[in-house]
Amino acid sequence: MKFEILDHKNKVSGELELSDSVFGVLPRRDILARVVLWQLAKRRSGNHAVKGKSEVHGTTRKFVRQKGSGGARHGSRKAVQFRGGGIIFGPVLRDHGFSLQKKIRKLGLRMALSEKAKNGNLLVVDSLSFPERVKTKNFLARFGGEGSMLFVDVDSNSSVLSAMSNIVGYDFLPQIGVNVYDIVRKEKIIVSVDAIKSLESRLLV
Repeated sequence: MKFEILDHKNKVSGELELSDSVFGVLPRRDILARVVLWQLAKRRSGNHAVKGKSEVHGTTRKFVRQKGSGGARHGSRKAVQFRGGGIIFGPVLRDHGFSLQKKIRKLGLRMALSEKAKNGNLLVVDSLSFPERVKTKNFLARFGGEGSMLFVDVDSNSSVLSAMSNIVGYDFLPQIGVNVYDIVRKEKIIVSVDAIKSLESRLLV
């Protein structure tokens, strides 16, 4: 698959040939959904919890006699029906994540990239680096447009992060952090030449 390389003036400066097995895969909604659900489940903290009967503070001494009171035969103030008692079947600390095969995760990433490439929403630029600290208006002059965008470079780029910090819908990721969820939720993906080559070599293995 061939991609046009755009320069700093958004003009075509060359072409880049990339593997169809990474950027030309037929997308499947079920695979993309599996990977996105895996990502969202894995990032849940799972730290919501309540105290059960054995964890709340209270006496276990029998506070009412067994017979003759006309009431129930209670034996502990920590029972679930009393104020301040334990909670039954409440949430506990746990990990919401589940395992997903590595080949499925890679396949989902290939499909997400292929879908953007198929729709013309995967743009390759010669570089995301600027000679000096760039202002937001200059950044928008080059990359401005309607909709949300995801910028991908080889490593963290402080000049890009500074220029786009106050633009709603614009995000930046190093190529090692590219994932299906962030790709599908953005309208356009703008990748540098070095980053897309690194992505290709990583996903071909």
